[in-house]
Amino acid sequence: MSATTSISLAVADAVWVEIKSEGRASDEHLSILETLFGKNMLRACKIVDEHGVRRVTGAPSGRSLFLVMGESKRKEEYLCFPEHLCTCYSFFYDIVGRGEQLCCKHQLAARLAEAVGEHQEIQVTDEELAHMLAKL
Repeated sequence: MSATTSISLAVADAVWVEIKSEGRASDEHLSILETLFGKNMLRACKIVDEHGVRRVTGAPSGRSLFLVMGESKRKEEYLCFPEHLCTCYSFFYDIVGRGEQLCCKHQLAARLAEAVGEHQEIQVTDEELAHMLAKL
């Protein structure tokens, strides 16, 4: 990881912490994130505005993942761990394969929705959560 990438991620992490502590994203927060993530941040905001983020939590473990809606007409849903992985094509092509982006719009949408409390909560058993993960 380059020094520039590390600094960008550290700045983004600090902004996410501020948003979560304030419970809202200010114009300044969104401007910083847009500078760091470009068009993906704008697309993430659209997904959050359209209530396209759900957090699925397993019981009794408390482990969770996010399901994030895509923007295409098919409205596919991607399994997402905001800081680590998304099952969308862009994650594997642009981030893992080419290293051109820091994260995809679905990861950003999940982080934003969680930080401002704009996601649906779904409770499942740990077994059901394991079945979701087995489909990866």
